Amino acid sequence: MIIFLLMIYYWIITIAALLIVTYFIVINGKPFGGVPKGKRLERMKQSKLYRNKQFHNISYTPSIAEGYKMSKVTYDFFLGKKHPLLKPLKRIPSIHTDLRAIDKNTDVFIWLGHSSYYLQTDGVSFLIDPVLSLYGSPFKYFNKAFKGSDIYKPEDIPELDYLIITHDHFDHLDYPTVQSIRDRTHKAIVPLGVGVHLERWGYKENQLIEEEWGAEVELKNNIKIAFTPARHFSGRRVRQNDTLWASYVLETPTKKIFLGGDSGYDSHFKMIGEKYGPFNYAILENGQYGEAWRYIHTLPEDVIQASIDINAKKIIPVHAAKFALALHPWNEPLQKITSLGKEQNLDILTPMIGEVVDLNNSNQQFTVWWED
Repeated sequence: MIIFLLMIYYWIITIAALLIVTYFIVINGKPFGGVPKGKRLERMKQSKLYRNKQFHNISYTPSIAEGYKMSKVTYDFFLGKKHPLLKPLKRIPSIHTDLRAIDKNTDVFIWLGHSSYYLQTDGVSFLIDPVLSLYGSPFKYFNKAFKGSDIYKPEDIPELDYLIITHDHFDHLDYPTVQSIRDRTHKAIVPLGVGVHLERWGYKENQLIEEEWGAEVELKNNIKIAFTPARHFSGRRVRQNDTLWASYVLETPTKKIFLGGDSGYDSHFKMIGEKYGPFNYAILENGQYGEAWRYIHTLPEDVIQASIDINAKKIIPVHAAKFALALHPWNEPLQKITSLGKEQNLDILTPMIGEVVDLNNSNQQFTVWWED
């Protein structure tokens, strides 16, 4: 009997050890990036935003709103009954515009799905939060892109002046994509701490423009970018908030564009509007939300208020129609934002994935493609 118990104990210890070893092998794989240390960590410690070994929002920001329990939210997400339209029933409409063939002298916005988009203005090209893998996670076969939303691949990306990353979550910072375009990327603009991931993936230190909120940097062709606040969080491993998250203000000789990134609603939108507005365009997160997460992801009505706060003339909603990262129907974000926008007389632009938005054409119209 004692021998039998010892054998059970041995196998329990062995299995536990194997699980622990496997965890550390996986978590230290390249897709998970790096951990800030050395000069980067010392610089982070000097930031007013960094306290108790993590970055903080302007306002207190719980991950779950009052009245909700993490256990219930987690159960509903993984095991609860799902809406029949959580994912599209058929291939969503999209257009594969050849990014390499676009005249460098044209000013365009092209949505690549979720929060990824190609932006070209004043002779300078930008690629924001590119996730061009088939999966929005570090593991294959988890969080697969909807059919029709996956038409762009890393090899479709042309030579880039600037890669811009808003934060280091897997659905915004994709290892296969960012590594693949490294040699075609002149500079990468990232929030403080995020550069550690890119350096592990082969980017050189002199390729990085890595700053915190309040920094303003001169770019090519008299373009300026400002690092501005967002209300969110970060992390690619168990530990959260060890790198900063951000929104951006892109100011060119001809226009101002707000690059929103992931964010819950807060006073920072008003602050940004007062300092940098009005904006010709605002690209704002609208999707993958829920009442329980409203402090870290804007609801459609929050997106409307944020648009008003920053004083944006035209709004382009993103963060939808590629992955199911929340429990709402896949097309609900676009249904709600267009309806609420009409009520407030706001100009909401809703291009298909790959459809060219001419940033110098104020009369361009778009179809209601999400209802097809």
